[in-house]
Amino acid sequence: MIFDKLKKFDIVFDSPEVDCPPVYSSGDVVSGRVVLELSGESRVDSLKLHAEGFAKVHWTESRSAGSSTAYTQNYGDEVEYLNRREVLLQAGQSNNGEVTVLPAGKHEFPFSFQLPEETLVTSFEGKHGSIRYWVKVKLHRPWATVRKIKKEFTVIEPIDINTPALLAPQAGTKDKMARAWYRSFGQVSVTAKIDRKGYTPGEVIPVFAEFDNSTSRSVVPKAFIIQTQTFIARGTMKQKRSVVATLCGDIVGAKRRETWHGRAIKIPPVGPSILQCRIIKVEYMLKVCVDVPGTSKLCLELPLVIGTIPLHPFGSRTSSVSSQYSVNLEWLHMAIPEQPEPPPDYSSVVTEEEAEQRHNAVASQQAEDLSGILERPLMAFVQEFRFRPPPMYSEIDPNPQPINMRPRCMTC
Repeated sequence: MIFDKLKKFDIVFDSPEVDCPPVYSSGDVVSGRVVLELSGESRVDSLKLHAEGFAKVHWTESRSAGSSTAYTQNYGDEVEYLNRREVLLQAGQSNNGEVTVLPAGKHEFPFSFQLPEETLVTSFEGKHGSIRYWVKVKLHRPWATVRKIKKEFTVIEPIDINTPALLAPQAGTKDKMARAWYRSFGQVSVTAKIDRKGYTPGEVIPVFAEFDNSTSRSVVPKAFIIQTQTFIARGTMKQKRSVVATLCGDIVGAKRRETWHGRAIKIPPVGPSILQCRIIKVEYMLKVCVDVPGTSKLCLELPLVIGTIPLHPFGSRTSSVSSQYSVNLEWLHMAIPEQPEPPPDYSSVVTEEEAEQRHNAVASQQAEDLSGILERPLMAFVQEFRFRPPPMYSEIDPNPQPINMRPRCMTC
């Protein structure tokens, strides 16, 4: 039978490195070949290629409609980024009605197409949505079932942190009165600053902070890098928040003050920020908190953007993205490398005020669902970027400076 003659049917992408999947960005050319291996002579009607790219979100919610009835509400949306068709082989009909005949052996059909010039969105896998790009090929033969094959490829839209907006320092101050059962223990304040807003995976963020504990109790300063995944459909959103890195400071005694002179918190190999998609967003923040026993936490949030092109990049924007960094395929399983100390659940770094505000917001606006905000997170895909390691920072500055002054690089 003709069906039995097809021994191999595969899609192979051209890659500059052996055993390394290619990575693309907007405007790049995707090329490769479709491989057919036949055990005998076979007739073929056509061989067609279809390249697609979509962002899709979907989730369901159960709602009560009375004491004895309930129904399930579905939410979903999608955005198309790529849709291109190409015919690799089309049989030429003759006067006798014959089709193309391929002899036994291996046959390769090359393909090549350019991704749209407008900005694409980085590939992503999340709990309630994904951003995927793929190539699908269909093989049509007389009196045989259509054979299909599909292979995904990765798109990473570069985010260059060498821009004024991402190089700007981020700073803030926050304070609160520590109270428990109508009893005041005094005021706690935190001031924090980081050198810039944009960083890349693997870099170390030196945190400059001052904790003023005017209470009668000891407090514990901490810092966290938090990732927020937001999925949007039909005017409703679903969020997943996760702590991806943790920094714990020394205990600050009562009526004492503690200063961080560039305490280091390292960014793990997480996916870059996604800010340009209408239905999926991935955002980051640095959260500096003071844990006061017996009362709620005091937290200060500083925005972060995780980029792909580090300071003083060696590659150019016009070159292929795959020449600037490689992709670890473990992101397909949403894995994250082992860490010396696993980060806590997001719920452990949320203040009571924040939890109460979110509860009231949900009660007043049923359409906005944040029910998944405190669930255990699923990580975005993990990627490995190749670039020169950032300079090392000492946790103790031999020449301490005031918090409002720019820190001196310890390697200079």
